[in-house]
Amino acid sequence: MTELQPGDYVILNWRAVCGTCRACARGRPWYCFNTHNATQRMTLEDGTELSPALGIGALAEKTLVAAGQCTKVDPEAPATAAGLLGCGVMAGLGAAINTGAVTRGDTVAVYGCGGVGAAAVAGARLAGARTVIGVDVDRRKLGAARSLGATHAVNAAEEDPVEAIKKATDGFGADVVIEAIGRPETYKQAFYSRDLAGTLVLVGVPTPEMRLEMPLLDFFSHGGALKSSWYGDCLPSRDFPMLIDLYRQGRLDLDRFVSATITIDEVEDAFAAMHRGDVLRSVVVF
Repeated sequence: MTELQPGDYVILNWRAVCGTCRACARGRPWYCFNTHNATQRMTLEDGTELSPALGIGALAEKTLVAAGQCTKVDPEAPATAAGLLGCGVMAGLGAAINTGAVTRGDTVAVYGCGGVGAAAVAGARLAGARTVIGVDVDRRKLGAARSLGATHAVNAAEEDPVEAIKKATDGFGADVVIEAIGRPETYKQAFYSRDLAGTLVLVGVPTPEMRLEMPLLDFFSHGGALKSSWYGDCLPSRDFPMLIDLYRQGRLDLDRFVSATITIDEVEDAFAAMHRGDVLRSVVVF
């Protein structure tokens, strides 16, 4: 790539598209089947090779990535906000805007209101949804969803989320339901929370041993679409600059996702806080 220069302000992404695979050739680069990372391996000073997570491994002062993993954006956006688009926030926003194709007047439900789910809430509101329902068992996360645009908050520990969603959508169910947890039981709830011919988007990542058992007839009778969202089906070169522009216009509140700024030495404590549900995102500042 020649458009990047030393000193450019960039966001790193983990899906550098190849431009030549069958998905790219059909004009669908967000589905690129041959995404790549840096060919040169990172090493420690003693020569030990490193395996960077998602080809980025950015919990470090320095990293080595392919040029296509760098997306140049407006440097006026603070790094604490811009960096959020590199993974979780983009995954949630994209699940609503790109994969779910939420549009004006839609009703949307989001299962799981952590960092990714809260971003899906924000994406649904940004796309013009008239009703956005956040579902979680943590009141703090439901509060965060409200602050990012949810019109309804459903505590699944206190009420049946399927019935609550239908009640909030005139008895029909939501046009788009986003499952941001990745568990069979919540996927089932999300499935039955849809309106007829509605769309279900799975953006939560299941573990390998998880299995789903449901009546096949229900898939036929409910119609609609069942989709998986990879990285919010984003195209970084298109989406990152656009979302930074929306942030600078005050239309996308990325700052609200930043629960804490930390040093690199505080990463382990930050992961523990995330598992406890204490934060949406902790951002490392060097």
